[in-house]
Amino acid sequence: MQKIILVTGSTDGIGFETAKRLIKEGHYVLLHGRNIDKLKKIEGLLSKIESTGRFESYVADLSIMSGVVQLAKEINEKHSHIDVLINNAGVYSTPKVITADNLDVRFAVNTLAPYLLTLNLLPLLSSGRVVNLSSAAQSSVDLDALKGLRRLSDGEVYAQSKLALTIWSQHLGLDCKEKGPMVVSVNPASMLGSKMVKDAFGVSGGDLSIGSDILVRAALSDEFSTASGLYFDNDIGQFSKPHPEALNEQKVQDIMMTIEATLAKITQQIHS
Repeated sequence: MQKIILVTGSTDGIGFETAKRLIKEGHYVLLHGRNIDKLKKIEGLLSKIESTGRFESYVADLSIMSGVVQLAKEINEKHSHIDVLINNAGVYSTPKVITADNLDVRFAVNTLAPYLLTLNLLPLLSSGRVVNLSSAAQSSVDLDALKGLRRLSDGEVYAQSKLALTIWSQHLGLDCKEKGPMVVSVNPASMLGSKMVKDAFGVSGGDLSIGSDILVRAALSDEFSTASGLYFDNDIGQFSKPHPEALNEQKVQDIMMTIEATLAKITQQIHS
């Protein structure tokens, strides 16, 4: 059965490999990228696949929350439902660290944008799935850094942004467990051969299909049908306990309040 699946950050790396795999399997993939030229290039590559799968493309800069809201609006206008949202897009390092919303770009793209996008697409995802790309790199979240009030090193903020993503995945997933989409966070495996890994660590990395395989499994397989609120660690190939901070009720509450307050302030400005 053909599924409608949105893959953010699908112009390269694990996102592209995942989109390609899903199209080959006959699904309807909503591609997303920040750069229209890169999107056009991958459209050309994907159009050569012999399959019943289809695709369409969306351009949005997920470092800007108004871009996230606009992306959700465009998808809501075109589709009455989507089956899966794969929040794959991520940033490790960039020359411009502070976004137009005065946030650190890693927290903006890796944590806040996928949460805002998910909330705005929830009406389309009632019985679907949300798969969030986490990481083995997770560390305790500095709330001031999450708000954009403190600068951290690339490695520090990346690890914190991925823990914050894992925490909101758990929180929303548990809220949606009885009614709503299945929400799961997935470490696709460490040091895969994405552009991000090459830029960050200067190594070629492992086979990207390891990452795309687990994202496709999380999106479609029965083993994930009751995984809402859980964390899957593909380094060990099983569901696992997340970072201890994700198990600290007060820390989770503080992080969720910070995420929601930060987004409320920005979205109020967008709609004013």
